[in-house]
Formats: sequence, structure tokens, C-alpha cells
Amino acid sequence: MRPSGTLLALVASLLLLLLLRLLWCPADTPALSRLLVKESREDTRGTSAALSTLRSPATPAPRPRNSTYLDEKSLQVPEKCKNLQYDLKSLFNKMRKSSEDDYLQIITNIQKCPWRRQAEEYENFREKLASCCDAVQNFVVSQNNTPMGTNMSYEVESMGQIPIRQNIFHMFPVSQPFMDLPYNQCAVVGNGGILNKSLCGAEIDKSDFVFRCNLPPITGNATKDVGSKTNLVTVNPSIITLKYKNLKEKKAKFLEDISTYGDAFLLLPAFSYRANTGISFKVYQTLKESNVKQKVLFFHPGYLRRLAVFWKTKGVTAYRLSSGLMIASVAVELCETVKLYGFWPFSKTVEDTPINHHYYDNKLPKRGFHQMPKEYGQMLQLHMKGILKLQFGKCEMT
Repeated sequence: MRPSGTLLALVASLLLLLLLRLLWCPADTPALSRLLVKESREDTRGTSAALSTLRSPATPAPRPRNSTYLDEKSLQVPEKCKNLQYDLKSLFNKMRKSSEDDYLQIITNIQKCPWRRQAEEYENFREKLASCCDAVQNFVVSQNNTPMGTNMSYEVESMGQIPIRQNIFHMFPVSQPFMDLPYNQCAVVGNGGILNKSLCGAEIDKSDFVFRCNLPPITGNATKDVGSKTNLVTVNPSIITLKYKNLKEKKAKFLEDISTYGDAFLLLPAFSYRANTGISFKVYQTLKESNVKQKVLFFHPGYLRRLAVFWKTKGVTAYRLSSGLMIASVAVELCETVKLYGFWPFSKTVEDTPINHHYYDNKLPKRGFHQMPKEYGQMLQLHMKGILKLQFGKCEMT
């Protein structure tokens, strides 16, 4: 081989060795990575983070994404929302010093948090209610859960009893009258003034089962805000006494008013106080004699006593639970998804706009009889845990 050829071969070998060192030597990897990163930034502006990562071994792997956490900012939201539960518990601890404004500030913050039903939380809470109270079998009096000859103890006047003889026994359904349990979507409609101009009527009427409280008006201008569908409505005996004069003078008016509820069940607390029994039986007889579509049911006093104990362990120590909390508790056991409308024990909105106590009047409840703020605080906690959903204002039109 000629000398020039040998020299060329030697130079080529040295260049090859140098190239291999540049490509494979670990000490130079960071420099190469920085070069590749620089290239990727200059050459791939506007491309996805995942594509840039493929170009640079020094770039960390991307964080997995899901429907809840989309970026660093949204990662912080659940923690902030979680802290609201501690704020609410702190509010409970200073209950006597807390004001409407304290609640409204927390509600304002809660509204900023996305709501999602939490199946595990829901099932756990429903199991606790069922083990305590069992609404599916016991929330209304039936011939199955109250045999003839039973000495029924009253809910509040528990020392008093009423013997269940044939004339009373035949008023009870044979078993619980609710079919196709559990219902999928249930609406519990309170009567709060927050419902005015809410436009929630159409949404409420799409529910599979609608609960209402204390014979509220659902016709005329109210329908667009509160809906008209009704499957069960509670009846406070005082309404029968005061508004319908014990069904003596205003029986026809009563029958006309309840006709707006279609074939709904009318639920009365016949066995809460002795004074409720006669007027509740009078409602039953009136509907039976008039051959109307509505049917009368009676709250089971044992169920209501156990439910009161359940909520007492949560801090609600009122003389008696409100109809709204009773029915919301029932709904959790009977339904898969529960949404509350018109639950608002405050005199103004979060925007500081004054509102009436009810959407149809401004009559306030008896002081000391219920613990509305504490009850509402419990509902807020259930909302934040994804067990049920509170509607705080206007409904979205679809």
C-alpha cells in the first residue's frame, strides 16, 4: 500500500473513533441533551409537550391527565374546596356567634367548586341511614310494619300510645307503596324564596320522583320556577286547621287545591302528637269519600324518632326536625341521585338581594322549633361530599 493511502486510512480511523466518543461517552450526554432541547424549542414551537418530550431524554415524563385535573392551576382547586369542609365545621363550633354573612361567604366559595357525585360516599351514608332508620321498609306506617293490636307510641309525646284497631289498621297500605326502588333521579323541593325567578321548573319536572313539602302552590306563575310534577307532598296538620278550617267550611277548596298534585301521595304526621291524629284521619276520610286520585300515607313515628337520634349525633338538636330534612333523608335511601331545590334559610342571596322566606309568602317559622342553620349546614356538608346536590340559585336552561 502506498504511504499516502496508509495516511488517509489512519486519519479516517481517528475521525471514526472521535465520532464514536462524541456519540457514546456518558460525560457528554448532558451537553448533547441541552443541544437537543434547544433544537426542539427552536424547531417545534407550537407542538405538544408530549412531542417535545420525545425529542429530549432530559425532559421529565408528562403528568397523566384526566377529566378532573387539567393543569397546575386546577390541581389546586380540590384542595381549596376540601378546606371549605373545615371552614364549615369551624362555623358549627361557633354557632352562637356565627351570622348569615358567615354562611353566605362559605356558600359563595362552595359555588366555585365543581360538584361531582361520589358513589362511595353516597353508599356509605345511605348504609348508615338504612342501619339506623330503614326508610325503604319503615318510613310510612303499613300493615306489614304495624300489625293490628300494636300500641303505637307517638313520635314526640312518646309516653302516649294509640292502640291500632281495625278502624285505624284499614287506613294503612299493606306494604310500602313505592314501586321500582331505587328511583334514579329525585328532586326534593323546599319552599324557600330562593326559588323565585330560578327557572328550575323544567329541570325539576324531569326527575323520576318529586318530593314537596306542606302543600305549596305549583300553578300559575310559580310553575316555571318550581315545576308541577309531584309524587309525594307532606301535609302539616296546622295547614288543615288554619287554612282549611278542619275541612268543615273549606272542604271544597281543599279538594280543589290538592287536585293540582295529580295522583301524588299526601304524607301526614298523624302519630307525632295526639293533636295531629284526628285531623290526619279526617284528611284520609275526606279523600276516600270524595274518590279522588290522591292517597294518604302516615309518617311512622318510630322512623322519625330514630331519624332524630341519627341527626342529633351530627349536631342537630332541635325540638323537632324540619319536614325538609326528614324528606331529604328519605330521598337518600329511596333514590340513586338526590338534588335539593328551594332550601335556603337566609333572608338574602349571596349577592345581598333580600328575599322572602317562602317563594309564596314571607311567613317565618316558630323560633326555636327547628334549627334551620344547623340543618342547612348538614346539607352543605352532604353537598361537598358528593352525597346530594344543593341548587343555590338559578337553573341552567337547556
